[in-house]
Amino acid sequence: MKRRRTALLSLTALLATALTALPSTPAGAEEVEQVRNGTFDTTTDPWWTTSNVTAGLSDGRLCADVPGGTANRWDAAVGQNDITLVKGESYRFSFSATGTPAGHVVRAIVGLSVSPYDTYHEVTPQLSVSGDTYSYTFTSPVDTAQGQVGFQLGGSADAWRFCMDDVSLLGGVAPEPYEPDTGPRVRVNQVGYLPAGPKNATLVTDATAKLPWQLKNSAGTVVARGTTLPRGVDASSGQNVHSIDFGTFRSKGAGFRLVADGETSRPFDIGANVYERLRLDSAKYYYTQRSGLAIRDDLRPGYGRPAGHVGVAPNKGDTSVPCQPGVCDYTLDVSGGWYDAGDHGKYVVNGGISTWELLSTYERARHARTGQADKLGDGALAIPESGNKVPDILDEARWELEFLLKMQVPDGKPLAGMAHHKMHDEQWTGLPLLPSDDPQKRELHPPSTAATLNLAATAAQAARMYRPYDKAFADRALTAARKAWSAALAHPGRLASESDGIGGGAYPDSDVTDDFYWAASELYLSTGEKPFEEYVLKSPVHTADLFKPLGFDWARTGAAGRLDLATVPNRLPGRDAVRRSVVQGADRYLATLKAHPYGMPYAPDGNTYDWGSSHQVLNNAVVLATAYDITGASKYRDGALQSMDYILGRNALNISYVTGYGEVSAQNQHSRWYARQLDPNQPAPPKGTLAGGPNSSIQDPYAQSKLQGCVGQFCYIDDIQSWSTNEHTINWNAALTRMASFVADQA
Repeated sequence: MKRRRTALLSLTALLATALTALPSTPAGAEEVEQVRNGTFDTTTDPWWTTSNVTAGLSDGRLCADVPGGTANRWDAAVGQNDITLVKGESYRFSFSATGTPAGHVVRAIVGLSVSPYDTYHEVTPQLSVSGDTYSYTFTSPVDTAQGQVGFQLGGSADAWRFCMDDVSLLGGVAPEPYEPDTGPRVRVNQVGYLPAGPKNATLVTDATAKLPWQLKNSAGTVVARGTTLPRGVDASSGQNVHSIDFGTFRSKGAGFRLVADGETSRPFDIGANVYERLRLDSAKYYYTQRSGLAIRDDLRPGYGRPAGHVGVAPNKGDTSVPCQPGVCDYTLDVSGGWYDAGDHGKYVVNGGISTWELLSTYERARHARTGQADKLGDGALAIPESGNKVPDILDEARWELEFLLKMQVPDGKPLAGMAHHKMHDEQWTGLPLLPSDDPQKRELHPPSTAATLNLAATAAQAARMYRPYDKAFADRALTAARKAWSAALAHPGRLASESDGIGGGAYPDSDVTDDFYWAASELYLSTGEKPFEEYVLKSPVHTADLFKPLGFDWARTGAAGRLDLATVPNRLPGRDAVRRSVVQGADRYLATLKAHPYGMPYAPDGNTYDWGSSHQVLNNAVVLATAYDITGASKYRDGALQSMDYILGRNALNISYVTGYGEVSAQNQHSRWYARQLDPNQPAPPKGTLAGGPNSSIQDPYAQSKLQGCVGQFCYIDDIQSWSTNEHTINWNAALTRMASFVADQA
């Protein structure tokens, strides 16, 4: 399912209207060369600059004097329009460039010169540091005669000089093969295994017969040995693999390695402490995602930044946001909340499932036999609210809940009680861009039934969760939930448009029966009232098979209601059948895990990995964990624990999808302000940030240029430009938070 669209922009509309033509004389062109006059022998025609840039010929190069004090890359630029691109054709984009003084970063793009200014390829070399000559190959995803080659030069506090030569966009070249570095052929959970938990690894090998393996401690001493189990060709990777089970070894320690077939794995620990850290780091992620608040560097060293979208120039701010033209006649204060992902948008449907999963992490910890609610209690997450006698995870979730409540249509207005689907910039912005530097107009998008039911569900859940700490807030949340429920019943068919994807993700959902079921479930659990009970029991979702291969997500929320009905104390008639359905779903995921050579409860049809597949693995593991909480059967606990192995390194790419966890982990998730790959002055994503993971559809141009024909697990690349395989999002990290907390509890 296409979750969202987070395009990288070439130039803003403002740029398109602020160009200065350079002196004109005729220029020749080669047959397959798309750039005209890239050598600047006698003229700069037909290159343009923004009006604040002065450019001309200098020693056979185009040199541009760039002013200081601009906020964004695109505030100063040089480019050429009317570039022809052919869909499916490979191009070599090359140029030489220098900067004075050295060290400036230029954003070189090939994209669309007209709205919506999509980018098809971009690179961001640091001039005179990463070299003076650059060459890249990519494949065009479109046919257009309105392409553009651009060099974005803004964002520097000081003035500088940019010179370029030999600019070329050569069509018809052979695509460059991309071979990821997968390291040693023994794939392990690079973070660690619990002493009393399952311990499995995967060996990639051509061998078809059993092979000996050894487990060595940090001193190189063999502490366990055995033989591998041949598994044949794994369809999700195309690799011939063997399994290694060393679960009988239970001693604690750090720096263990597995050796098999002449290969030595990356190191890992056996112990529980690392999951205590991951429990906290995955939840601490949300503080640096906050909108409308200055992030304190003393709380998150290296991540301090000004408040975003509070109306301080160049921000337009979120305190008085109008609707898109023709949608409404009012403005709303929708400040606060979490930025949804790597962009600056805020979305009710994704905010809803994210808030539910964080709240459910704490609710599970309160009710489950192995739960340790104090581990997420007051002071655990080092946030501004720490010390207020409220569990920190509830304080963090409330930051988003307050935003969700603000998105409700006011009384007296058309569609009162419904929730606006989302709010974000009028146009897409580029990378990198701090929230405080976003100059775009912000807009409310039309209310939707799905958003309204997300509000009803999470506000109802909040009503029971916050009542011991803040009765007034609990009452306000329940009132909003009831109002949203009534509004959704009155307007059951207002669906978000699939085409509403300019400036932010569309998040379309064509079936909201699951959202109605989820909202009714949460309202019943918090009130016990008969009308909600009857709605739950009569809903076709109540007896439907909800535990499919892809699991639950923002667009498939029925399982959220089912899991809570099964675990939160209640008197629903037939509740035993609800609990049995969860266990039956877990049985299916457990069978999938046992059959999978990489030991995960995720095997989508045709090995077509979904957008955000890493969190789908985790949400399926949540079902296994819930079955353990219901039954106490160790097979479900072990299945949930083993599911983490894939996320943390036991996969075809031999990479941990969680930043800062494992010897080799994702470091360059798509983000506008965790953007060290593009700007050395910005940080990498914080420890505990989950990457989206393999996505067979590879929708972004960068992934398309590298991963054409990829098989399942190989449809991933750790690059900031790959928004379809490598973004981070609040709902993906919610799944990580929930599972990290469960695993830590099992110690």
